[in-house]
Amino acid sequence: MNILAIDIGGTKISAALINPNNQLTQHTQITTPASASPRQLYEALKLITSPLKAHADAVAVASTGIICGGILTALNPANLGGLKDFHLKQTLSTLTGLPCWILNDAQAAAWAEYHYRHETISDMAFITVSTGVGGGLIQQGKLQLGKRGVAGHLGHTIADPYGPICGCGRYGCVEAIASGRAIASQAIDELAGHDAKAIFTAYHQGNKQAKEIIQRSANTIANLIVDIKAITDADCVVLGGSVGLANGYIELIQTTIAQQPSALQVPVLPAHYHHNAGLWGAALWAREQ
Repeated sequence: MNILAIDIGGTKISAALINPNNQLTQHTQITTPASASPRQLYEALKLITSPLKAHADAVAVASTGIICGGILTALNPANLGGLKDFHLKQTLSTLTGLPCWILNDAQAAAWAEYHYRHETISDMAFITVSTGVGGGLIQQGKLQLGKRGVAGHLGHTIADPYGPICGCGRYGCVEAIASGRAIASQAIDELAGHDAKAIFTAYHQGNKQAKEIIQRSANTIANLIVDIKAITDADCVVLGGSVGLANGYIELIQTTIAQQPSALQVPVLPAHYHHNAGLWGAALWAREQ
């Protein structure tokens, strides 16, 4: 079965064909609409699926936000321009004429990363640190979705109850402190207006402010990982996303975790599938369904 895999993120929408031999071909991507109204997202999905749908037998989607009953709702509306209750499965089935399976993007990535390691582990967490912070949980070899699709939204746990307000409405969420969007929002003076990528560049150049911002992000993720270990006793935690895989970031996290009680320490590994984990996970999920 040829799968048309789609990954809808806060910054970009990716698509690719994955053939029966699990080879990824015709990879393409477009920018996520800045204000993702239903019409704009529809047009973006139409644009990216049109050249690929004739070569596919099914559609598999990994999308940011809460996925429940085929409907997409942004828990943090800032990541999808205020999008709410978008009938994603129905839309893609109509656009392509193909059966469609949908997962949250971090849940899909968790499933891909677990499959890569399933011979040696049974319990795992995946964290993506990118535009936002997402997560996925594997317990006893099973992907945890929850009845309403919320399971694994680790970025909306509280890191600092007195911290900045998150787009979801809570104060001090991990996402509001550690994400790429949060990193950029904390920059002042000489770094004001810079995005997370530029702040990482300044960090590697020794800029003091950049060091403080990046270290705060890494410490926040490290504490989240220790909490995950305490709650789930995970065998490992896999880190992905543009921030999570940025040069030197995982080492900062590992250093902080090494200072925690030994019983709560857990291996932190970079995502094997890098930035394509969502595409692979969605395709694997669709095949198994």
